[in-house]
Amino acid sequence: VVFTLPRSFPHKSYDAVGLEGRVSMLVQLAAANPRFAVAVSEGGLFIEMARELKEQAKHLDTPVILCGRDAAERIVAWPYDDDNPITRQLSEYRLLAASRVGTYQPPDELAGFVETIDAEWDDVSSTAVRDAIAVGESWRHLVPERIHAEVERLYSRSRFDSRNARSR
Repeated sequence: VVFTLPRSFPHKSYDAVGLEGRVSMLVQLAAANPRFAVAVSEGGLFIEMARELKEQAKHLDTPVILCGRDAAERIVAWPYDDDNPITRQLSEYRLLAASRVGTYQPPDELAGFVETIDAEWDDVSSTAVRDAIAVGESWRHLVPERIHAEVERLYSRSRFDSRNARSR
């Protein structure tokens, strides 16, 4: 399993905690399992990430990219150019969409390329963690214990407020 973050997103920017902080948390989590690795992608689109991964891991046939329902909807509806439609992209990787506030239902023409995880993943949300910290609510139950100290350091309420990352 390779946890991959893009150097920059095509649709938004990193919030109060940038790429380096997020990589730091992932590295700490990945250290718990020798089958986990962390990577940073120069490209922000899933197709770019999949191609970079295949270039680095030559033995990999077809990467599977896991995302939430909301991201799956955005990826499928993204305004790609005519030379690189989502149907062509999904011939290079597969999409695994986790149910978050509903289950993703891919269009019929993409059904063979997209799988869904039906278990509810609503509680897995970095936004919920950031929002809880911002208003001083309990958040530790939302993240693995292994990164509690790092989350505290990166998202401390005073730091969060001082960077004015989110409007309330």
